[in-house]
Amino acid sequence: MRIAGMAGNRGRNLLNLADRAPGGATLAVVATDDADAPVLDDAADRGVPTEVVVPDADESRAEHERRLLDALGGYDVDLVCLDGYMRVLSETFLDAAPTALNVHPSILPAFPGADAHEQVLAAGVTVTGCTVHVVTEQVDGGPVVTQETVPVYGDDDAASLKRRVREEAEFLAYPRVVRWFAEDRVTVDGEDVTVDGDDGGEFPARRQTSGDRTRRLRYGENPHQEAALYESPTGPDAPASVVRAPQHNPGAKALSYNNYNDADHALDVVREYDDPAAVVVKHATPAGVAVADDVAAAYEDALATDPMSAFGGVVALNRVCDAATADAVTDSFKEVLVAPDYTESALDVLRASDNLRVLSVGSLDAGRDRLTTVDLVGGTLVQERDDWTPTAADLETVTERAPTEAEVETMLFAWRALKGVTSNGIVLAAGRETVGIGAGQVSRVDAVELAARKARTHAEGGGPEGAVMASDAFFPFPDGVEAAAAAGVEAVVQPGGSVNDEDVIAACDEHGVAMAFTGHRCFRHD
Repeated sequence: MRIAGMAGNRGRNLLNLADRAPGGATLAVVATDDADAPVLDDAADRGVPTEVVVPDADESRAEHERRLLDALGGYDVDLVCLDGYMRVLSETFLDAAPTALNVHPSILPAFPGADAHEQVLAAGVTVTGCTVHVVTEQVDGGPVVTQETVPVYGDDDAASLKRRVREEAEFLAYPRVVRWFAEDRVTVDGEDVTVDGDDGGEFPARRQTSGDRTRRLRYGENPHQEAALYESPTGPDAPASVVRAPQHNPGAKALSYNNYNDADHALDVVREYDDPAAVVVKHATPAGVAVADDVAAAYEDALATDPMSAFGGVVALNRVCDAATADAVTDSFKEVLVAPDYTESALDVLRASDNLRVLSVGSLDAGRDRLTTVDLVGGTLVQERDDWTPTAADLETVTERAPTEAEVETMLFAWRALKGVTSNGIVLAAGRETVGIGAGQVSRVDAVELAARKARTHAEGGGPEGAVMASDAFFPFPDGVEAAAAAGVEAVVQPGGSVNDEDVIAACDEHGVAMAFTGHRCFRHD
């Protein structure tokens, strides 16, 4: 798609379109009615042809527009984009030219005209933005194609508001509309504009988020980084969250950036289990996970995986914390404890630990947000949450020896724990507790060897011998299962799907290791 840009001054939106080429659209020419317009030099620097059509004092508007059409006639354009072109176009131009668009710096129909930012500030509104609309003879009144909002802050003046509307709204909305036109998704029928695919659902074509800063944090991941916490809007059925959790220990410090991150991660892991469960997290990685008949026993088993790494960690429970569990947690230094709620006797114990942050997140029955997000420079990744976990019926035995019922139960437990482990991830488990975790390795063999080493040197009363191993992705070669067998692992659960599956299966058969495929992987990269 080829665009004719028309500007009266700097034409920053046109230059942004030229630089971004949304949908492959190119700026074919820039026209202006002012021979001194700065956009001319900036367009020439980008290799974009320019046309200057200055109105004569004695010519009519229609005559000027016909000269403008003649100037643009040789560029074979598909779309006209205005940016600060301060002349009202008539039907002489609009009927002869392709669809013409303009961007106005307010949410029309509010605040039309040349002084939109001043009107916004005078009105005292807290939200403004921009509107991309089809150009008609009615000033700022053509049918709307899209809009984008920005907040108005208490210290804004016209200059700061103009800059933010341009950079945060116009530079987003105008390329969006051009891309839609380039993809042939826009239909203009008089006053009606429809856009194919600009619909809702879990992944809408446009995504707007809002959040209120609820607190400034002491610092970010490191002391030289500033940080703040923003809370998303919620309804009455909002899922349990550490963001909104009351803190029950008034003498403790406020949560840090890392505390929030680790606490959220721990809560995400412990929610995987229906039976009483506990997890200890350190640096956004589980140090131990366990399920038991009560949370006190679950915590003790989770801690036993790696008590050295658990020092200064975050603990999450999926049941109300009682006094016995509180006693166990406070027996060694922990930063944060997360639970649905606490008994009064448990709070009496926990409040005696000055440095322990105690959060109650409420019932876990509301589930979790369906989508997860990761911010990137210039964008956001959005995906469905990984809610899939295997049942016994989902496991496909692929080795000569089938796993025992006890090994199957451990496989299912280990897979849920594995979902909280950064890839490449390996979990070694015995019964319903982890004994070794290898997280965040670039080699799957390294992850196996790390999990086995930690099980051998750190686990209390456990080790890799006789353990079940869970892997978050397939083994590309037999070396991973060979390393596991050498450490004493007796059963493996993994997704399968490697071109070398037969060699991996043969290695398991050679060592008498049972193996089952899930058909799903559970990578985690955040």
